[in-house]
Amino acid sequence: MLGGGLARGLVKKAVAAAAAAGAALVAVIFLGVAIFYALWLVVPALAAAAITFLLFAFVAIIIALLFLRGESDEDEEEEEPAGIGERAFMLFRERPVLGTVAALAGGWIFLRNPALASIVAAAFTEKSHGRRRR
Repeated sequence: MLGGGLARGLVKKAVAAAAAAGAALVAVIFLGVAIFYALWLVVPALAAAAITFLLFAFVAIIIALLFLRGESDEDEEEEEPAGIGERAFMLFRERPVLGTVAALAGGWIFLRNPALASIVAAAFTEKSHGRRRR
């Protein structure tokens, strides 16, 4: 089975990410409920609901502005990807048609010589030993 360990590792990471996302969702929902009931002790229920909504909307806007604040293509200098996997990803991201053609050509080559599949799989999964500069 080609890439069995890699697939198993990805599944474990996906399960951990899903569990963390679910826990975060529950925490945010119950934070909203706690804020609502705390406000309900001071103001009527409708006002408590409106204040809770405005608070969460304000927090969402602030978070969106923080993440979108510094995005500019001219300011970012992207360094050359180190590994072959990163290069392939950048090719698909920057030029999807060329990346698709390259993937189809690679698939055709693998059909002609299946031994290449293990060589390329090893190249994609090996870690770079050189230190990357940031």
